Amino acid sequence: MTARKLLGEQLPMILKAELHSHTSDDPHDAINYDAFALIDRAAELAYNVLAITLHDKQLDKKRVDDYAQDRGIVIISGIERTICGKHVLLLNFPTEVERVTTFEELGRLKARSNGVVVAAHPFFPAPSCLGRYLDRYAELFDAVEVNAFYTRAIDFNRRAVTWARAHRKPMIGNGDVHRLFQLGTTYSLIDAEPDVEAICEAIRSGNVEVRTSPISSARAFRLFASLMLGDLWKGREVFPDPAVVEPAG
Repeated sequence: MTARKLLGEQLPMILKAELHSHTSDDPHDAINYDAFALIDRAAELAYNVLAITLHDKQLDKKRVDDYAQDRGIVIISGIERTICGKHVLLLNFPTEVERVTTFEELGRLKARSNGVVVAAHPFFPAPSCLGRYLDRYAELFDAVEVNAFYTRAIDFNRRAVTWARAHRKPMIGNGDVHRLFQLGTTYSLIDAEPDVEAICEAIRSGNVEVRTSPISSARAFRLFASLMLGDLWKGREVFPDPAVVEPAG
């Protein structure tokens, strides 16, 4: 696809992207919608790029590529891989990424592929978050995530933003979507052609802008409760997912 032109001059293409999302294919989390429902909702919200990043498993792109393309969405292969007990967001890697168990192995795989390594929610207060590993393997990371799960009063992204600026790393905004109503409050705008390789290169080059707004305390509590209870019920979401009826504030 070619960039749009006006009076003979090439204009940049700004792509709205969600690069951290989960579906019912996830082997670990209880989620009540499939990849097709996620694509439909993303299309309704005018997204152009979507990475489905299941825990420790890559979704087969062939299942959804045509469906997404028909709705104007580019699908990027992704995975939220657990490495040394820490969650790392990996985009556009070959399927062997499912077998990576150390950061050294990840570095070797990255050297022979065109993947993007993202620090997902690195300083959130959970054992699976990167924390000090981000300093230890700073050169390995291409970008740092601004995660949608924050309020005006409580925001664990602040340290991540400070770290990214200090290390001159791009930031990307992600919903970390486990419920469809999470789409829309935090996302990325990427200056690139709608092509997987071009999008990845734009992220590495910092041609990306974060758009984000905090969620209300009530919504944060509701989401947290839904996720915790969903894990307990293993696939039965106790709270309905008001993707359309609930406002995005």
